[in-house]
Amino acid sequence: MQYCSTRGGVHGWDFHDVLFSGYAPDGGMFMPESVPMLSPDTLRSWRGLTYTQLVVEVASLFIPTQLIPRQDLEVLVGEALTGFSVPEVLRIAWLKEGLSVLELFHGDTLAFKDLAMTCTVRFLNYFLRKQNRRATVLVGTSGDTGGSAIQSTKGLSGLDVVVVYPRGRITPVQEKHMITCLDDNVHVFAAHGSADDIDRTLRRLFADQDLVRSHGLMSLNSVNWSRVMIQLAHFIYAYLELSGMEQAEADGDLPELEVVVPTGGAGNIAAGYIVKQMGLPLKLVAMVNSNDIVHRMVTTGDFSMAANVTQTLAPAIDIQDPYNMERMFWLLLSRDGASVKNMMEEFQQSHRHSLPENHRKLLSQVLSTGTVTDEGILETMRRCWEENQYVLCPHTAVAVWHHYHCPHSPSLNRCYIATASPAKFQAAVQRAGLTFDLPEAVLALDKLATRYQNLERSLNWCEDWEDRLREKIQSVSSARKTGGNYYR
Repeated sequence: MQYCSTRGGVHGWDFHDVLFSGYAPDGGMFMPESVPMLSPDTLRSWRGLTYTQLVVEVASLFIPTQLIPRQDLEVLVGEALTGFSVPEVLRIAWLKEGLSVLELFHGDTLAFKDLAMTCTVRFLNYFLRKQNRRATVLVGTSGDTGGSAIQSTKGLSGLDVVVVYPRGRITPVQEKHMITCLDDNVHVFAAHGSADDIDRTLRRLFADQDLVRSHGLMSLNSVNWSRVMIQLAHFIYAYLELSGMEQAEADGDLPELEVVVPTGGAGNIAAGYIVKQMGLPLKLVAMVNSNDIVHRMVTTGDFSMAANVTQTLAPAIDIQDPYNMERMFWLLLSRDGASVKNMMEEFQQSHRHSLPENHRKLLSQVLSTGTVTDEGILETMRRCWEENQYVLCPHTAVAVWHHYHCPHSPSLNRCYIATASPAKFQAAVQRAGLTFDLPEAVLALDKLATRYQNLERSLNWCEDWEDRLREKIQSVSSARKTGGNYYR
């Protein structure tokens, strides 16, 4: 299994290479050069596997045994997925009127990012220890990724993690999961801007190949292929559990499953589309909040950012740059790196691109979309509670709105992806007129000390932020070379 860039300038990299990378050197994103197919017989043989076992099977398709032997892979994944609050790691809530919610939020930071993050960090640490080297992880977050990256990497001797979050645009729990971690290898910045502003700065840093090479700079955002790869597993798990495939004839067609995903940076929906390319009959629906670029792209071809990111009750998907759509475009356009390069460079330079109608039609054939207002989020949270005594987080409510407003045939099973616990979004829960008992671990965050630095909004904020982060990366690396602590 080898990997290439979606923009055509890089080929023949292995899993180790892409694991330790951010964006590809040509600005693209890494993808496997060929996508393995899953036969109906393989899927039937996987029925009854635990989620952890399924992750091992999926990862083994993309990680050659000469890089991570199967026995080591089983240990790494097993260790990564212990400590979740439910033994099965994931859980399906079977609610009324065919509403099936796949709960992905039972990790330390109560968000789906914990699933892929814990595994990816184990892979990183595995190679770092074998090679006796260090790496610096640079992460921009719209809320959940930062906390998950910190909890997964804190205390590891071979990794430093630098996290940048948009101050005032995330919830108190999301913020405290980051700023209360005082481990010496954790460095947190609060930026006075949006998640898209942060991404713009980080792209500039990753484009500096001298900086990347000198400091082992890498990403743990869903830019990193390993994050997307692990996310393939929960789509396959959902299919095996919810499609009704066990009732299909042994030699007949597999049944379709509709999977509805709250969407921001589009890493999760991109994973779903890759699984569809692997042969699973998935019908994919990407639901967005008022930051509706994905919806406009699919329905009208308008791939352009709004003037500003709208702050909503679902802050983790308050994103105007759904960067993982690049992976979907690459697959849709038959791996035409030149076309993807032209499209994405135009978008990044002007923040707008108009999809040709033939490209828009290709996209709309594999992806449906919808957009939900804050009032729609609250209405969905209330209705789900009234009918099921089940509290949704506002992001999951963005997906579940589809259940209440888009009737479907009883013969088509559906799955709604629950990306976070309502415990992280108390303001939204209260605005819906509901209550949710906070876990002890969340209550304890209020009593902890904090540490972070501000990135202020200046006239030349992008360059200033880049300079501050570059200085931090360099000073941390210098401290590690002398073997001492960074924070005295």
